[in-house]
Amino acid sequence: MGLFDFARNIGNKIFGSEDEAPQKIKEYIEEENPGVSNLDVSVEDGVATISGQADSAEAMEKAVLMAGNVKGISEVRADELSAPAPVQEVQYYEIQSGDTLSAIAKKYYGNASDYPRIFEANREVIKDADLIYPGQKIRIPME
Repeated sequence: MGLFDFARNIGNKIFGSEDEAPQKIKEYIEEENPGVSNLDVSVEDGVATISGQADSAEAMEKAVLMAGNVKGISEVRADELSAPAPVQEVQYYEIQSGDTLSAIAKKYYGNASDYPRIFEANREVIKDADLIYPGQKIRIPME
């Protein structure tokens, strides 16, 4: 999956110092259990490296987004996170100021009422459909 860039100064604040970041991010991902086993996380200078085995490409994508949407993380490297080939085309979208899931659904699907599709695809990243923030990255399933 490679390298993903994120906005370091925004996101979920789950750790206080970089020393505790690997354990906190690992616990955060495992708590939601997107389907990754043998998960390992390391963090150096704001770059999170995650490894393990994902049950699906979707699980891998979610783990990367969960790690990257944490305040203090600017990049996620996932070269050591193995997963089966994707079965669904996915695009990634960075939330902009003023965005709503309905507006994003209208842009990608042509129908604002399809926003639950985006919400469900990002349930581990978005806890409340009304609480998204600029700079947050999400998955947009295209199938």
